[in-house]
Amino acid sequence: MSITQNTKIRRITESTLVIGADISKKVHVARACDVRGIELGSPLTFKNERRGFRGLKKWVRTLMLKHSCDNVVFGVEPTGHYWINLAQFLRREGIRVVVVNPFHVKKTKELEDNSPTKNDRKDARVISLLVKDGRYSEPNIPEDIYADLRVGMNERDRLSVDLKRVQARIHNWLERYFPEFTEVFKDWEGKAALVCLHKFPCPADVEQMTALDIVCEWRQGGISRGVGLSKANFLKEMAEQSIGLTEGLKMAHRELEILLGQYDLYQKQLDQLLSEVEQLLSEIPGAQNMLSVPGVGLVTVAGFLAEVGELTRYDNPRQIQKLAGLNLKENSSGEHKGQTTITKRGRPRLRSLLFRCVIPLLAKNTEFRLQHEYYTQRTENPLKKMQSAIALSCRLIRVLFALGRKEVSYDPVKMLGPVHLERTQNVA
Repeated sequence: MSITQNTKIRRITESTLVIGADISKKVHVARACDVRGIELGSPLTFKNERRGFRGLKKWVRTLMLKHSCDNVVFGVEPTGHYWINLAQFLRREGIRVVVVNPFHVKKTKELEDNSPTKNDRKDARVISLLVKDGRYSEPNIPEDIYADLRVGMNERDRLSVDLKRVQARIHNWLERYFPEFTEVFKDWEGKAALVCLHKFPCPADVEQMTALDIVCEWRQGGISRGVGLSKANFLKEMAEQSIGLTEGLKMAHRELEILLGQYDLYQKQLDQLLSEVEQLLSEIPGAQNMLSVPGVGLVTVAGFLAEVGELTRYDNPRQIQKLAGLNLKENSSGEHKGQTTITKRGRPRLRSLLFRCVIPLLAKNTEFRLQHEYYTQRTENPLKKMQSAIALSCRLIRVLFALGRKEVSYDPVKMLGPVHLERTQNVA
């Protein structure tokens, strides 16, 4: 992957056919130009189907033959997910696909005709001109095992959201019908608590049972320790004092049954999915080395590789840093020096994953904790805690990149770097 504007511009030569396409749900519009921006041929409107793709291919080959072009750069504005199928078709036909930033299209469309008018034909023309000027980026479309990994991790995130939603609804149910339940069980997701919710969830159900009956239900549920007669008596006491709703209990039981069924299903699906993800990771070179970092687990490594793809595609970890939107931006003019912040232009899921991983690392990983202390307490340019966490997110990228590319295990000394040298010198 290129990280320089000049390299992108050099790829557009005199023999390059530049095509820009405006993508929609059903009908796309494509327009072509040469390296100077001169439009070639007439615009093409084609449907988002196999026949339309074949018509596009024929149109492209005709233009290449007519204008003596030996290569094509096909630029698209990544509109939702509708462009991915077209990109796959073009890549299989040997046509290079690049993407332009929708924000750039919006800002530069008035340069075409000095008008704020927006339509598909105009957007396709603007996209082709942006590509011609090197204002594009290479799409990060995973392939093979990395494609499976991304789909799996995306589904894992969706299941996690669904599970949290069901958990919140169950908690809401408890607050309505048995608010004292959480005084007996601090965690309603514990084994004993789930047995109660499945067998006798309402205070009226508990009152009809003896303490011994409750203990027997726990034992039948495979819980042999941690709960006994004292816990059962406490549950009955709370049930007798409960202020929970007593009307509509028939449908309340049905509501909880549905919610618990969804809860069990999502838990089972998540376990199965993570097991398959773990199998995929075992087939990726360097993944096990990345797991050697204390505090970095399966979800972090799988999520990182799902978003980044094959590490050999990158020449430098700064490219991944930019992909995550963690590169810095500065607003300065003349004598005014603005605040430096991160751009947040990139893959938000990758950025969030790295940050959520770093926060626990500050407590669990000795090297990251020492690095955090160094950043926040150094004499020159000390960082705030949030700034340090962002800096360590970038450091985590470099660590994972090095371990995955070189296939070596985690080395605490190399992780500390200058911090380790400074502390060693102080001890000496």
